[in-house]
Amino acid sequence: MKNRLKVLRAERDWSQQDLADRLGVSRQSVNAIETGRYDPSLPLAFRIADVFALRIEEIFQRETEE
Repeated sequence: MKNRLKVLRAERDWSQQDLADRLGVSRQSVNAIETGRYDPSLPLAFRIADVFALRIEEIFQRETEE
């Protein structure tokens, strides 16, 4: 799943640790989500959306299969 997490975080001048603290997860989890190695659970996706005051669909996009 593609996401805009890194861009949104950078726009706010937050480190991965800053975002992790806001979400209650590890910095490694934030890194794994940003790099596409881990898709967040639905509850975590909602927390991410809440932190950025956006809808989940504005942060995460389904990757199209070719």
